[in-house]
Amino acid sequence: MPVIAPVDCDTFVVKAAFLGNTAAFACGNGTVRLVGEGETLAKPHDGGLLAAAVSPDGSRIVTGGDDGRVVGVSADGSLSEIASRPRKWIDMVTVAAQGAVAFASGRTAWVVQEGGKEKEFTLPRAVGGIAFAPRGLRLAVARYDGVSLFWVNVDSPEQDLSWKGAHTGILFSPDGKYIVTTMQENALHGWRLADQQDMRMTGYPTKVKSMDWSAKGRYLATSGANAAVLWPFHGKSGPMGQQPLQLGVRSDTIVAVVACHPKEDVIAIGYQDGMVLAVRFEDNAEVLLRRPGEAPVSTLAWDARGERLAFGTEAGEAGIISLGE
Repeated sequence: MPVIAPVDCDTFVVKAAFLGNTAAFACGNGTVRLVGEGETLAKPHDGGLLAAAVSPDGSRIVTGGDDGRVVGVSADGSLSEIASRPRKWIDMVTVAAQGAVAFASGRTAWVVQEGGKEKEFTLPRAVGGIAFAPRGLRLAVARYDGVSLFWVNVDSPEQDLSWKGAHTGILFSPDGKYIVTTMQENALHGWRLADQQDMRMTGYPTKVKSMDWSAKGRYLATSGANAAVLWPFHGKSGPMGQQPLQLGVRSDTIVAVVACHPKEDVIAIGYQDGMVLAVRFEDNAEVLLRRPGEAPVSTLAWDARGERLAFGTEAGEAGIISLGE
């Protein structure tokens, strides 16, 4: 049976992550709680912590705050300031495979290379989401009426992917062939980059706020319905003409957060009522990881081996679930 080690965060948990064997909980009050052999409380922000992203190598969690700072937090609690934009709210951050950090505020996105070199991108409308391509050479910026693509290392014209409406979040597929955005309406939109073919994914009762790719990139898992909806991307046309998997169906609540297992075709699902399930793709077999709690699940994160799952909620409930044998 899964065992839960509770962690008291006392405030909205923005992002959970694993930095090696240390679980990190980035919290809305400007702190990051680090739980390993002991427990450390880091304070990267004077004020609210608005966004956080873990580096692909798991060496640090990068946070953005309403104090205008972008800060890297290591497993031992040490802090390193990456950038500062006084009087701006940094509410989006992402980290590339080679260490570059992108962040955004208002209509502007910035990239800071590992050596400290900065590049600025100004958009005509507010930034809705940012994502690096798998190799970190391109930055995709979701915005009103589509996506802007920029090369990070060279000066070249912006590439435009157009689709009417407000695009509020964004991901590249692990193979770099597709871009998918969440939208202000209850839908996803995608593009196949080779030919800019559009892909429309609809039918959600609420807005999609969480997306994650399966271990081999064959499925895109999403929140926003009474089950985790997994769109198949292993055909030549992505999800077009294919039915999605629906895992962890519940009649009385909505999926808030999804997190795919790093190695297996298994998904962790966090619901609006605070419950957490693990579900296997193949046969929809379910394991209850956490019973309903006080508030919606706000974040889920597997460790690199897929043996532990960190969770946090909007009310500050948090913990580390050990799945055991």
